[in-house]
Amino acid sequence: MSAGTATRTVLRTEARLFAREPGSLFWVVISPTVLLTILGLIPSFREVSEDLGGRRVIDLYVPVAVLFALIMSGIQAMPPVLSGYRERGILRRMSTTPVRPGTLLTAQLALHAAGALVSALLVISVGRLAFGVALPENLPGYALALLLAVAGGLALGAAVCAVSRTQKIATAVGSAVFFPTMFTAGVWVPVQAMPDTLQRIVQLTPCGAASQALDTAMSGGWPGWAPLAVMAAWTVGLTAAAARWFRWE
Repeated sequence: MSAGTATRTVLRTEARLFAREPGSLFWVVISPTVLLTILGLIPSFREVSEDLGGRRVIDLYVPVAVLFALIMSGIQAMPPVLSGYRERGILRRMSTTPVRPGTLLTAQLALHAAGALVSALLVISVGRLAFGVALPENLPGYALALLLAVAGGLALGAAVCAVSRTQKIATAVGSAVFFPTMFTAGVWVPVQAMPDTLQRIVQLTPCGAASQALDTAMSGGWPGWAPLAVMAAWTVGLTAAAARWFRWE
């Protein structure tokens, strides 16, 4: 079996298994749009605010809901799956076959990235159709920021998996990382509405930088090299840490 054939076979198999997990599908693909819809139904969130530069709260929450999708995919959904494969010895057994364990890891990364991107597209569509949120005015900048955010979310999830020997530990560590990441993504308070000092601190985190970059691109500006550099640095650092600490068994 060639490497390309093996990769396609594993990807199809993992896609079927992923589709059979309604819980994961809901939290990764549907829940961010549900969150946006609930917030959009609050009348005050649809009113223009001078404190927000003439924007509405719901306008700020579209990038937040996009980041929520990345958090659910990279931190909550992926680590338990990979840790479960390792705990059950699947990765170790695959290392003795022509289908290397790295092929399965690549398939999982691709599936969760695709799930996050589909969820992001759904959030943007519902925001536009249901609540009149403007589409990103700088599409190239938005796409670049989104791809870096996805890479950072998956790198963080890979690092969580690397330090978690079992599926239960992966769930516990993922939950511990989940809440601070939600805060820096602006789920409770949009980053743009935080005090200036807190904003500057939060924007040094991967989700805080992603929120800044996505929001800027939504408004038509270039995301800015500083938040892009922060996201890229976190992605490289977390990927290196995951590669160093990850064990096949």
